[in-house]
Amino acid sequence: MNLKLPLLLGCCLFAAITACAETSASLDENVAGKKKADVYITTADRQQSFNHTTQKLSKTPAFESVITLNSKVKFQEMDGFGAAVTGSTCYNLMQMTPADRAKFLTETFSDKDGLGFSYIRISIGCSDFSLSEYTCCDTKGIENFALQTEEKEYVIPILKDILAINPTIKILGSPWTCPKWMKVNNLEEKKPFDSWTSGQLNPDYYQDYATYFVKWIEAFCNEGIDIYSVTPQNEPLNRGNSASLFMGWKEELAFVRDALGPAFKAAGLDTKIYAFDHNYNYDNMADQQQYPVKMYDDEVAAAFLTGAAYHNYGGRREELNNIRQKRPDKELIFTETSIGMWNDGRNLEKRLMEDMREVALGTVNNWCKGVIVWNLMLDNERGPWREGGCKTCYGAVDISRDDYKTMTYNSHYYIIGHLSTVVKPGAVRIESKGVAEKGLMYSAFDNPDGTVAFVLLNEGTKEVRLTVTDGKNCVDCVVPAKSVASYRWKK
Repeated sequence: MNLKLPLLLGCCLFAAITACAETSASLDENVAGKKKADVYITTADRQQSFNHTTQKLSKTPAFESVITLNSKVKFQEMDGFGAAVTGSTCYNLMQMTPADRAKFLTETFSDKDGLGFSYIRISIGCSDFSLSEYTCCDTKGIENFALQTEEKEYVIPILKDILAINPTIKILGSPWTCPKWMKVNNLEEKKPFDSWTSGQLNPDYYQDYATYFVKWIEAFCNEGIDIYSVTPQNEPLNRGNSASLFMGWKEELAFVRDALGPAFKAAGLDTKIYAFDHNYNYDNMADQQQYPVKMYDDEVAAAFLTGAAYHNYGGRREELNNIRQKRPDKELIFTETSIGMWNDGRNLEKRLMEDMREVALGTVNNWCKGVIVWNLMLDNERGPWREGGCKTCYGAVDISRDDYKTMTYNSHYYIIGHLSTVVKPGAVRIESKGVAEKGLMYSAFDNPDGTVAFVLLNEGTKEVRLTVTDGKNCVDCVVPAKSVASYRWKK
């Protein structure tokens, strides 16, 4: 691997991200009457990486193609955008020098001096990107609960660094498996199941496992880390992950209704619970179709559930809209997608376009309030990984093992950054329409601070020229071929 090129790209990207710090100044100029929009552009050929410029606003469109924004038509309120801070990610970050680590985390999470990533996912116990297989209670008896080495030496220090940069960051926790002593082979025989992979949660331990969640949340709270949300089980229909647990909708319904929800209520926790946390196609299991809706049909369980979480390893994103139509009172978030050797994951020419379409704008335009991709950082050998874990995944950023300094930025870093840098927590997605050209996809938002955000994907091979208007101001956009452009301006 030629590391000189990624290093050069890293320098260019740092310069572009540093320019994000100018955003506040340019928005202040808008207040003073010098109306400008902040513009960020990334091209698939890496010639532009979050290239920041300002564009004067006008009162009339300069181009025939016009996209009109309508703040009167509102959709979902946004929670944020980010990546998973796994054990492997934290290990890599801890190998960096303190100065380099601080710079990268600032570039990524600072709303003032960086891209403003605002939502992260961590595992409750191990994930398939942890340094070992473990839970926080591997000795039988819930009284033996304790945070482990991975949390104490890697995850918690990194989370504290991130919170020092962005104190309002939202954190989602998901377990890959319950403690092995809580597992059985199936719910009929209920024989002990001594394996990290597969098995089912013994209903006899529902209350203990709910207590496990409460103790985990309280342990992080004691470290000054608030947990915003959880899912009861990562990929509940996947028996094959290195750490995994099968939990069909009937089991998850019973666990949430009879144990997890009441335990949170008794402990005074306001942590949100999102059901499911798996694929659009429910892994093609006929009896698991529309998993969260079946849980919502139980009114007691539904009262404890904020909504449902999805991954995209199977099926189509339109399922999000299908679920929303059935239960518009329940939220949707997108919590995991991966790039790797199987999908040409380091090829930005391909991945930037597809991931922006299918993950970033595709989920947001189908009602998702949050978008989180998988590992924030892996090394250039796709690790660290352990036997049984994924050996073919890439991170949103890949860092060189040679110096723990040289970085390659992949599509997931760009797609999240293009949303988070202009769309702020609490923003409301609004109507945007008027141009329906093939290869164009876009979304618009009203931010809480009175700014407008607009994010556009141009998958075409030609430059696109169009005007975006909020009814008062016009932004004339010149968008390169195969690129993503983000805009933000004061009304």
